[in-house]
Amino acid sequence: MTSNIQIDGNPAFARIPPWVKAKLRPNAIEKIQQVHDWVETECIPAERIYKKQLEGNRWRTPAIIHELRKKAKAQGLFNLFLPNHFEESPGLTNLEYSCCAEIMGRVYWAAQTMNCHAPETGNIELLAKYCTPEQKKRWLHPLMNGDMSSAYSMTEPDVASSDATQIGIEMEITDKEVIINGRKLYGNCQYNEEMQLFILMGCSDPNNPNAWNRHTTLVVPAKTAGLKQVRNLTIMGYDWAPEGHGEYVYENVRVPIENIILGPGRAFEIAQGRLGPGRIHHCMRLIGQAERAYELALVRCVEPRKKPRGKFIGEFDSNIERIADMRMTIDAMRQVVLNAADTMDLQGNKAGRYAIAQSKIMVPNALLKVIDEAMQIYGGQGLTQHTPLPELWTYARFVRVADGPDSAHRHQVGRDQMKTAREFRARAEQYTERYKELCKKWGLEPEEFWGIV
Repeated sequence: MTSNIQIDGNPAFARIPPWVKAKLRPNAIEKIQQVHDWVETECIPAERIYKKQLEGNRWRTPAIIHELRKKAKAQGLFNLFLPNHFEESPGLTNLEYSCCAEIMGRVYWAAQTMNCHAPETGNIELLAKYCTPEQKKRWLHPLMNGDMSSAYSMTEPDVASSDATQIGIEMEITDKEVIINGRKLYGNCQYNEEMQLFILMGCSDPNNPNAWNRHTTLVVPAKTAGLKQVRNLTIMGYDWAPEGHGEYVYENVRVPIENIILGPGRAFEIAQGRLGPGRIHHCMRLIGQAERAYELALVRCVEPRKKPRGKFIGEFDSNIERIADMRMTIDAMRQVVLNAADTMDLQGNKAGRYAIAQSKIMVPNALLKVIDEAMQIYGGQGLTQHTPLPELWTYARFVRVADGPDSAHRHQVGRDQMKTAREFRARAEQYTERYKELCKKWGLEPEEFWGIV
């Protein structure tokens, strides 16, 4: 089967590198084109409609989202993220989905219209990978159908959650139920009626000598007695309604033992299976945000009402160079993310952890710089609601911390790289030995070489 869609000169594929285009299958080409058309014609023009509808009730999903979700589902644009090794998958590889997700990222909520938004992507993949058929029927299928939304509850206010072994919310497992007590941060808001379940990670076996086997993951229905939302957490002044970020207290919350996923003590196995895809999905969408900021900067550069000293803003050398830096930064960001997605396809999530961590560290930081430069081009107006730039910047800054701060990922990358140091030391010693042989041949006195005598 071949696709009849022309790739060359097509704006849907304009930024996709040649090595990626060569790997796209016909069905993926069709989906990328569909997603591009969807975001350009349905989402971007509706941004201000979404904002206006949200004014009436901050914690109710705007009506336009419900309408668009029905249309997207009818067009086969639902759950595109789920990798093709799952039976529930629509069939895309991680690399192919990357091209779709970048386009989705052009509007903060566009992914939601296609059921490809966080935390749904990570939660659905977790449930698809680890749940029993009965659990899938209860939780996975309604989530994939868009009948409800979910939250992932891991971060806590009282411990350093970047070291997940410190997670301390108490889980007492009896023969029939799990009793939960403690506090959590960042799960999506209970205020939104569509948010119906938490996937919760807690400590069920605190005395286990193996710190990696102390924790359990389970599902907690959002309306369970004893589960209370204390407040919504603003992120740098934004409430991020209608999903938000809740602060929660669990007081003797009881759920059936059947709600445990995979088994007691297996939370870390589950978390690692979830976080790889979740992290890379964030980065995929951030490329689209970067492109949006870049395009807004170009629009400003040729705004006829803004001509300081009689010149377009884009005619000043400083801004020409600024645009060049933005363009090259985004292109580099994309290569990093696509490489990570391709590595996951070829070698699996675990083998691709370096590429995933690299994306998680580099992409949000680079995006912050791109958006900041766009703000500079807009001047004071770039800091206001006249453009999406402040919200784009805030979201990028949040993603720098989501799924772990930069330092945690750098430590992982650096630790893995340090394991190769002895190999390079041995190679350097071989260089030195060969150098000494050459000195003897040419009658020279050996000197210290690479710090090795």
